[in-house]
Amino acid sequence: MIQIFNTIEEINTKAATLFVVSAQKAIQEKGKFTAVLTGGSSPAGLYKLLASPDYKSKIDWSKVYIFWGDERWVPLDDDRSNAKMSFDTLLSHVPIPQENIFPMYKEGVSPGAYAVTYEQSVKDITGPDGKLDLILLGLGDDGHTASLFPGEAVLHEQTKWVDAYRLESQNMHRITLTAPLINKAEQIIVVAFGEKKAPALKEVLHGDYNPTTYPMQLIKPVTGELLFLVDKSAAGTTN
Repeated sequence: MIQIFNTIEEINTKAATLFVVSAQKAIQEKGKFTAVLTGGSSPAGLYKLLASPDYKSKIDWSKVYIFWGDERWVPLDDDRSNAKMSFDTLLSHVPIPQENIFPMYKEGVSPGAYAVTYEQSVKDITGPDGKLDLILLGLGDDGHTASLFPGEAVLHEQTKWVDAYRLESQNMHRITLTAPLINKAEQIIVVAFGEKKAPALKEVLHGDYNPTTYPMQLIKPVTGELLFLVDKSAAGTTN
């Protein structure tokens, strides 16, 4: 499903409302809310909105558990860190217990070893079914999402929930949730805006199935909902 908006601000308002509704529903039904944040600069406006009084007051943050969809393998104080951006814009401004937050990085261990640890953390909170309540994702100009990049072996992963690998094109290690885990989620929201996203979004939604080239096509919830929130520039001719 795709919803098209005039401005980024409208997208952020919609996404923030969905986040609050999902949190309230999960906490009422299960006593906790598991959310996966996305990185980069695009969600900063959304996170600041969630941290504003009108939104943060509607969530019992003591029952919220935060994970990330992917991460660059850099220290948490590095400006390239998805976790740092999330703390700066959201997590440092809401009353969430530190033990409820699971950054995708740990000093002194290898990315591969920490991927195993991170998968266990997900299982500890969600149970063996691995069903997360809400996953926020972005869409790269090249059709990637999380750290599921075109042509990488991680696209074919079927058993691991979390994986780490060296992305040679960026000369760095990445750690990511895999498609099998993402697809277990109750709700997946993809936020995309700007005309640079239009070609990839069109292929993802209407092109031939070619996830090796457009990894976002791997995202197909088993029982949950997939929703694209995009502006008119990104939508292009997809509508």
